[in-house]
Amino acid sequence: MDLPALVDEYLDYYEQTQGVLPERLESFGDSYREQGHLTRDQLYDIAYESSTRSAYHVENNPESRCREVTANVLAVDGDFSKIQLLCGLSGFKAPTASCVLAALDPERHAVVDTRVWATLDRLDYLDGRKETFDAADYVTMLDPIREIATETGHSAAEVGYALFAHDDDVREGTLH
Repeated sequence: MDLPALVDEYLDYYEQTQGVLPERLESFGDSYREQGHLTRDQLYDIAYESSTRSAYHVENNPESRCREVTANVLAVDGDFSKIQLLCGLSGFKAPTASCVLAALDPERHAVVDTRVWATLDRLDYLDGRKETFDAADYVTMLDPIREIATETGHSAAEVGYALFAHDDDVREGTLH
């Protein structure tokens, strides 16, 4: 498989999907790096981009906890630790938490969900489909995403968008 061609093709296709808007995440990332944390309202907006149905859960987090957790994400090393911290916030399972990490560091992180997992499975990087996943599964996806990013010259975030778009294009039937 010609991975550079696949990523290029599906990055172009991505804008036709219902995926998270890269420009929006980029602006959240700018704010995150500038402030050193995210507010509850900013986290709500990111969650809304990712999953409109469950974003309201973010409002259950105290403002101080949102700032504390997102500041701590900046302070810790390790992909698992970063995603696990975010998953401790109400309204943040691994797919939504991945949006925060991709906003913060698009070179190393990607927005992931079941579509990205399915494409990695199709490309023989992973084995078997998943309908839900956790922090450990996120870390499992990062290795092949970063490998593809290195091979194609794209950021991890761009690879994630392309993998999402590929599944959106080729999947037959419903998502779940």
